[in-house]
Amino acid sequence: MKDQTITNKILNWYDINKRLLPWRKKTTSKKKQYYTLVSEFMLQQTQVVTVIPYFNRFIKNIPDLETLASYENRKLIKLWEGLGYYSRVKNLKKLLKL
Repeated sequence: MKDQTITNKILNWYDINKRLLPWRKKTTSKKKQYYTLVSEFMLQQTQVVTVIPYFNRFIKNIPDLETLASYENRKLIKLWEGLGYYSRVKNLKKLLKL
């Protein structure tokens, strides 16, 4: 019972204090999954404050998995430019072939 109280306190604290981030906005389940996937790839070894403008630009240009699957690799790398670790974006696209 005590564990449940602690869990509820933590979840309540999170609801009150969580940061408003573009990948957390209310949207369809499908888009939320896509946003989470993209943000997780971007956030590997990169600070949130750095990722936000890249995420917004990426989503504006590539709003869903279908667009990503057909997006030209050269343009994809250009969108990622500045985040470094280009293998992340290559692996993100490779994921679609699994």
